[in-house]
Amino acid sequence: MKVLWLCNIMLPAYAKVHGIEYSPREGWLSGCFDKITRDKKSDREIELGVCFPATGAIASSKEVIDDVTYYGFIEDLEHPEKYDDSIELRLKEIVDDFKPDVLHIFGTEFPHTLAMLKVFGKPERVLLGIQGICGKIAEEYMADIPEEVQKNSTFRDRLKSDSILQQREKYFVRARRETESIRLVGNITGRTAFDKEETARINPDARYYKMNETMRSSFYEGKWEEKGAIPHSIFIPQGDYPLKGFHFMLKAMPEILSKYPDAHLYVAGNNIIGRGKSKYPYFLRASAYGKYIKYLISSNKLKKKVTMVGMLNEEGMKEQFLKSSVFVCPSVVENSPNSLAEAMLLGMPVVAARVGGIPSLIQGNKECQFFEKGDVKGLAEAILQIWDEPVIAAVYGDNARKRALVTHDPEINYKRLLEIYRDIEIRTAEK
Repeated sequence: MKVLWLCNIMLPAYAKVHGIEYSPREGWLSGCFDKITRDKKSDREIELGVCFPATGAIASSKEVIDDVTYYGFIEDLEHPEKYDDSIELRLKEIVDDFKPDVLHIFGTEFPHTLAMLKVFGKPERVLLGIQGICGKIAEEYMADIPEEVQKNSTFRDRLKSDSILQQREKYFVRARRETESIRLVGNITGRTAFDKEETARINPDARYYKMNETMRSSFYEGKWEEKGAIPHSIFIPQGDYPLKGFHFMLKAMPEILSKYPDAHLYVAGNNIIGRGKSKYPYFLRASAYGKYIKYLISSNKLKKKVTMVGMLNEEGMKEQFLKSSVFVCPSVVENSPNSLAEAMLLGMPVVAARVGGIPSLIQGNKECQFFEKGDVKGLAEAILQIWDEPVIAAVYGDNARKRALVTHDPEINYKRLLEIYRDIEIRTAEK
């Protein structure tokens, strides 16, 4: 069976061969890829092709590495709200060359999804994997930040046409394209009640397959222990735009610090409040949301209580998880965040907002402490409860780990993926 993957990123397996720096995002893709390619070609049920956005010569290349066929195509990932018709020509070349029995598209966030669906033209042979839901992201984007912050625009925002209001509008544009894409497919895979409900609302005729994700391999090894963690350290995986709830965490810190003065917040991802590795001064790079975050840090006297750890690779993320005393997901909407899954696999104490697909992944008062979306006091209380009752917190972590080891079991998920591919192939052959 020939299966063509349409991915949002260059897979690490390809990047490593060429000595190219690769994105740490979408780590579960590598987990899935490793299972498919572990066998000799003669023993594989799947003949795999992978196409991905690229630049330079790779964008028009075809290359076979370890019996996997790779294709590049050019796309402006910096402006995913813009649709360029020319991408369709390259994607048609790829489809005509590989001739897939099944087309597996990972995500709806980028223009290449709709472009590929237009040129492929066989909805019954398409499996669309749902990651985030752009429509819900657009609706929730502002995350209760003050109206004056929403309307603010910095030099950087004006230069890039990327104010907070413009960022939200871009998600609405992407949401319209996402809706069109979902309507053009016959098969959808997801893993939460949230994504099932949202996709059924758009395309009730599509067949929905539940399939869980396999995480990056290192997160299946080792386990969080309180003695190995920095006391009263909080870790959030990113905070570069309002949706992720960084501002809620900062507002919760004073109450947390009143009881635990040594509490400290660590934030991964893009650093929106400091210079980082940029050659440009901060005032030229500052976004309106970044300025708001700096204001909250200053007004709450948190300068020595917040550390931006930057973009972390797989090893760096695992290390940060293990040395933090609690993982917090304060987002106002999520479907199935990889960072939550990784924290669960390591058995960390977890505090999470009860939003989107998260309740499908983890159970409150058994595997985590929930708080309601945007409830700063509830967030602080949930973290304090974890620290006040370390034995219970450790039990929650153990329970979460047991669940995650089943949910994200590589062998189970690989077998399920093959089942789905076979089912699509059989049903299309019958027509």
